[in-house]
Amino acid sequence: MQHPTTSWVNGTLVDSADPALSVLDHGLTTGDGVFETMKTVDGRPFAITRHLDRLTRSARGLGLPDPDHDLVRKACDTVLAANPMPLGRLRLTYTGGTAPLGSERGDGAPTLVVSLGTAARRPDTTAVAVVPWRRNEHSAVAGLKTTSYAENVVALAAAHRVGASEALLANTAGRLCEGTGSNVFVVLDGRLLTPPLASGCLAGITRQLVVDWCGAEEADLPLDALQQAEEVFLTSSLRDVQAVTRIDDRELPGPGPVTLAAMTAFARRSGDDLDP
Repeated sequence: MQHPTTSWVNGTLVDSADPALSVLDHGLTTGDGVFETMKTVDGRPFAITRHLDRLTRSARGLGLPDPDHDLVRKACDTVLAANPMPLGRLRLTYTGGTAPLGSERGDGAPTLVVSLGTAARRPDTTAVAVVPWRRNEHSAVAGLKTTSYAENVVALAAAHRVGASEALLANTAGRLCEGTGSNVFVVLDGRLLTPPLASGCLAGITRQLVVDWCGAEEADLPLDALQQAEEVFLTSSLRDVQAVTRIDDRELPGPGPVTLAAMTAFARRSGDDLDP
């Protein structure tokens, strides 16, 4: 059982188990908010600058004011100091603040919450399930990391029911898109490929680092690329690079050589620089 931790809520440290937000917070009533999740190692966040830049892009996409990066960094430092742990999951949540019931925003300040939970090292391999729902690459919030995650909750629960740790989705054109909380890479004819941002997938921080560090290419891929690929792996802030050894009923050997090279490169480069 995870012990209660201390969180930052609008400038105040509180016990994470205690109530701290208004019931009229727009993030709660409508999902009007954005967030970031970072891995922390010995009290230090990984790739915080990239995460804060994406938090700002997502906030702008929703029409929220730019978050104050200095304030967010201070909040992160305070929470990390209050909750020492070797490996953690640091969550930043930034919402439209208190508002009347309904879709209209109020005129108050945004809400900022920073929380930390324990994390375990991910297994080197995992299973995934392809689910029937589609990502809408034409959505007003496509590519934004918003708190409106109900669609992901449903898809991930479906994957868990068949013994998988992640659900993979196509977009409305039937092209390979992403997982509920991860990006997907495939190896076809020896080439390391990942769907482009135009597919509707999130611009993952780990995804971009793998592209930069491992020579991966963006490619518009059909969903059945998952059945043709020699290797498949997932990336995310908590998974890093994780080999896929089962897709629905298809078994894959693994981790394969390209995946192993990506795992090794990511571990080395991220270990050398916690804010690449």
